Amino acid sequence: MLFSKHRNLTRWIIVVASFGIISLILWNTYVFFQKFKIEEQSKMDIWAAAHQEINSNPLDENVNPLVDKVFTSEITNPMFVYNNGSVLLSNNIDENKINNTSYIDKLINLYSQENKPIIISYEDNETKETVIYGTLYYGNSEVLNKLKYYPLALLLIIILFGAVVYFFYRSSKIATQNKLWSGMAKETAHQIGTPLSSLIGWTEILKSENINPEYITEIEKDITRLQTITERFSKIGSLPALEKADIVKETIDSYDYLKARSSKLIDFELITPTNEIYVNLNKQLFSWTIENLVKNAIDAMKGKGKIIIEISQLENNVNINVSDTGKGLPKKQFQAIFETGYTTKKRGWGLGLSLAKRIIEEFHGGQIRVLHSEIDKGTTMQISMKTI
Repeated sequence: MLFSKHRNLTRWIIVVASFGIISLILWNTYVFFQKFKIEEQSKMDIWAAAHQEINSNPLDENVNPLVDKVFTSEITNPMFVYNNGSVLLSNNIDENKINNTSYIDKLINLYSQENKPIIISYEDNETKETVIYGTLYYGNSEVLNKLKYYPLALLLIIILFGAVVYFFYRSSKIATQNKLWSGMAKETAHQIGTPLSSLIGWTEILKSENINPEYITEIEKDITRLQTITERFSKIGSLPALEKADIVKETIDSYDYLKARSSKLIDFELITPTNEIYVNLNKQLFSWTIENLVKNAIDAMKGKGKIIIEISQLENNVNINVSDTGKGLPKKQFQAIFETGYTTKKRGWGLGLSLAKRIIEEFHGGQIRVLHSEIDKGTTMQISMKTI
């Protein structure tokens, strides 16, 4: 118990620490992005100021070397100077589209959202009036755009990593459960086998005594039943052998057994084709599945109602439908009822349907599902298997 508590505490510490590290990385990325963006804005402000300085000087005056260096320096941002419907200067813009009005309008809207446009103006040397040269529109550099999507990429990697860990943990858990299933099943078969052998011996002794033969017959029926249960548990604990069998006959045998031992308040109906349908089958495990479905149906009807077992063949598949007139299931429970431990009964263990799913899907390569269900009207369970 103490080990389990320490293990859970360790898991929570790892989760919290991971969340903290992720948050720190995302925050630092955001801060770096904002600083880098401010630096690019400052660089464009300097470029606009240099352009304004050049336009302010007379044409015959020498340009300040520092201004010239700033103006001619390489700019990584896509940008253009726009005035009165025409592009005066551009950089890192597709030259084939520079005269396309709709394309420029889209860039203006995009760049205006990314960065505040800069108005470039200068003072006319003759009139001393302020002249608007144009408006500088610029977008984020390629590096900044890549950096913008870095947190999303990081989150995607974290989600994928978490999914891998989850599925690994889930697969490990399922493997452990399967080992537990196998171990418990084999041990149960072993434990039942010892007293069963003794009962068979005592039955032979009773036959030599003056005992009513009907008593011996009933005891032998119960012994046969116990032998069947033992075989089932021994087979569920390992990969069972399959053999060619007529599923119609095996279903009828299970139906007859259940009908004879169920309440008279249950109205049974069996609908089967007249021809034989062969599948690869383990007879003991298949009959166990039918019993589980019928018993669940009886519980859903609270011991009173109608059960219909119908067999139909469709191309290379055979379907066995078990319908009842019970309380029905909400759609959200269609998958949950097959999970180990899930039950709607007060005293249920939640093993019957999960066991049926294991038998049909893992051992026989078939499918079991809730075909249809309506609240207070009933449920239809369907088993589908390949024919041979």
